[in-house]
Amino acid sequence: MPDIKQQLQQLQQDEASLTLAERFAVEPRRFQQLSFMLGQDWLADFSKQAISPQALQLLCQWAKEQQLDCQLSQLFKDNCLNNTEQRAVLHTALRMPANAELNHDGENVIPNVHRVLAKMRDFCQQVHSGQWRGASGKTITQVVNLGIGGSDLGPAMVVKALRPYQHQDITAHFVSNMDGADLAAVLDKVDAERTLFVVSSKTFTTSETLTNAHSAKQWLLEQLAIKGSTQCQHAVARHFVAVSTNLAAVAEFGIAPANCFEFWDWVGGRFSLWSAVGLSIALAVGFAHFEQLLAGAHQVDEHLQHTPFEQNVPVLLALVSHWNTHYLKLNSETVFPYSQDLALFPDFLQQLAMESNGKSVDKEGSPVTEVTSPLVWGAVGTNGQHAFFQLFHQGSHQVAADFIGVVQASHSLPHHQNKLLANLFAQTEALAFGRSHAQVEQGLRDNGQSADTIARLAPYKVMEGNRASTTLLCRQLTPANLGALIALYEHKTIILGLLWNINSFDQWGVELGKQLAVPIAKELTAQQGSEQHDSSTNGLIKQACLWQTSG
Repeated sequence: MPDIKQQLQQLQQDEASLTLAERFAVEPRRFQQLSFMLGQDWLADFSKQAISPQALQLLCQWAKEQQLDCQLSQLFKDNCLNNTEQRAVLHTALRMPANAELNHDGENVIPNVHRVLAKMRDFCQQVHSGQWRGASGKTITQVVNLGIGGSDLGPAMVVKALRPYQHQDITAHFVSNMDGADLAAVLDKVDAERTLFVVSSKTFTTSETLTNAHSAKQWLLEQLAIKGSTQCQHAVARHFVAVSTNLAAVAEFGIAPANCFEFWDWVGGRFSLWSAVGLSIALAVGFAHFEQLLAGAHQVDEHLQHTPFEQNVPVLLALVSHWNTHYLKLNSETVFPYSQDLALFPDFLQQLAMESNGKSVDKEGSPVTEVTSPLVWGAVGTNGQHAFFQLFHQGSHQVAADFIGVVQASHSLPHHQNKLLANLFAQTEALAFGRSHAQVEQGLRDNGQSADTIARLAPYKVMEGNRASTTLLCRQLTPANLGALIALYEHKTIILGLLWNINSFDQWGVELGKQLAVPIAKELTAQQGSEQHDSSTNGLIKQACLWQTSG
């Protein structure tokens, strides 16, 4: 008997000629068979994917053969899943209740997690109550998060997503780019006397973040007309806090150790918003809502651990992605949240998926034998419809898409919501079923067009359909439901890495360019080129230096 992968390959070949329209025609219970609840507030519909219930069942069997359940259990106990950096992966501990137990190196980490959470709670209460004030005695009304990557994308996305829950007295800003325009645009909007900077850097050596932090510090001292080291120390202590593991570097910057919120080396950057990295979230929306965010994520952790694969939504989301990538050769995945509050969610997923699984070497150091991460991108609906959906409907490229919808509005214009949902549902229907030549001709006839016009226009209006999509439908975008959504995609990403036998938790590919930038920056600062690089890089450096000196 052929093994499961051979069976899957054969099944894909047998079903290759089936369109989605044909699948729905012969499978009257297709929606019921391929849609699943996650808790009470999330529905995942895979019925518009080019996959049969039989194929999904075989994929679940394959995952069991791969001992995925045993591998996933490692996420909830001491492990070394980040084998190249010899680190544990324990971000799930950050959202566990206080009475839980997760031992690492012989110590239960949960008390320390809740100690830091308590410190965050106390600090948020001080800021929100007005007890924490700036150097001139004024209350804090502006929070500026300085970070990059996971220290920026996650918090920025969550704060925007939880717009209806934001604290009335706090406005949050996020700066990540080393381009001074990013920081300058924020500094132009804030009042130095009322601004708190949160410097978020695990090692407190990240070039982009520290460059922005030093510039923000200089700006603050200039705006407050601070002179003398004692005044300087007081001002920095009242306007800067840090999120880091490097207490020495934090102190050297001038931030009081008491104002540093720690996390641990078992928290990966793109999985860190649940940690003290989420301080800006808690300040922006209130600590109670931050706790609800954690609780929603923990609910998905429980679902992952205790639900059979056949009804396990994060497992199924990963298996469908694997089917598309490996068997259908769809190497591009798009994400379309039909919620303006989730506008930054595609950006967040780009880092989560591609930095995690953009690998070509497996855990044993050998070249991978299968395609790993697809390209992940997207945009908020309905904007994407008027930008690039034309390619999805009639272009020569095939992509897989995730649509995310929210049923109950969290704004004061609820009459928009049915139109928004109608657009979402219509797009998935149009992508799946398209419009045939006969349907187009009939539509033109019904519109009173002549035979010549029908013959001329019909080819341009045909859409073949058979474009795959998943729909994730949410009751309402609460903090808990947002936490669940983020955890769902975190687990999807990790599951794919486990199935592909790659390390989803390192990012060596990020480092090379940063290393090469160090000597180039020195050459640009000295305003003289060198011959140390290739002819293109040498030429670009020399031209930049020429324009710098010429004004």
